[in-house]
Amino acid sequence: MKKGLLAVLALGLVLFLAACGGSNNGDSGDTESTDNDSSGTASNELNITASNFEFDQDEYTVAAGEEVNVSLTNKEGMHGVAIDEFDLNVEGEGEASFTPEEPGEYTIYCSVPCGEGHADMQSTLVVE
Repeated sequence: MKKGLLAVLALGLVLFLAACGGSNNGDSGDTESTDNDSSGTASNELNITASNFEFDQDEYTVAAGEEVNVSLTNKEGMHGVAIDEFDLNVEGEGEASFTPEEPGEYTIYCSVPCGEGHADMQSTLVVE
């Protein structure tokens, strides 16, 4: 009897700890979003991390008609981020902003020659 009760308590503790840990994918009460996922949710804060030879996401989504703030962090190597249609060019780590008026898809690319994989260093900006 005691072994069974102990096993149930141990299992309950494991489930409780598993539920409390893990990733923070739910609502934490924060009203500021820093994620730019490709789930169709527009966030007008683009926090882009560049490494050799890729950006941290294949696609970023923003809302049309609203100012977009871009922040670039270089994790590996020296990179830049540019979007020709919005005259955006951040070389090295830095910030810039622009306002996309027209919905559509635009190419984000590395604007600093960074090595052999430079030509393939692209992502997509989706303006909704």
